[in-house]
Amino acid sequence: MGIKDSNNMGAAMAPAALDTIITHFKDTGRNPSYYDAIITGDLGAVGKEILNELALSKGYNMKANYNDCGVLIFDKEKQDVHSGGSGCGCCASVFSGFLFNQLKQKKLKKILLVATGALTNATTSQQGESIPGIAHAVSIEI
Repeated sequence: MGIKDSNNMGAAMAPAALDTIITHFKDTGRNPSYYDAIITGDLGAVGKEILNELALSKGYNMKANYNDCGVLIFDKEKQDVHSGGSGCGCCASVFSGFLFNQLKQKKLKKILLVATGALTNATTSQQGESIPGIAHAVSIEI
């Protein structure tokens, strides 16, 4: 998508997350309402909004059951976190703690967990290259 700002990882990774999610829906014949929760990690608040807008532009409304680990791990009202968490540990922490407990308690039965990443380094940012994003999805059902 041409994002070059290494301080805006949510925007860089959101298109990859959406591509993975839409590919999953097409491959399985499912839609957003099939899942109790669609969770990305870690786009933060900015990337979450971008993903919602991109999804709507492609005909997918995920607002009812979509959230992001970078948003879930912090209390934005009580903590000065701005856009939320980032990094591979955020997705793992939220899943292995909060989401896994939700599954065990049967509060959630179907989750689409979409881990995101950015393929960047200091050199590409200094050279003004765009930041490629990557995402993979795991469907978890009990």
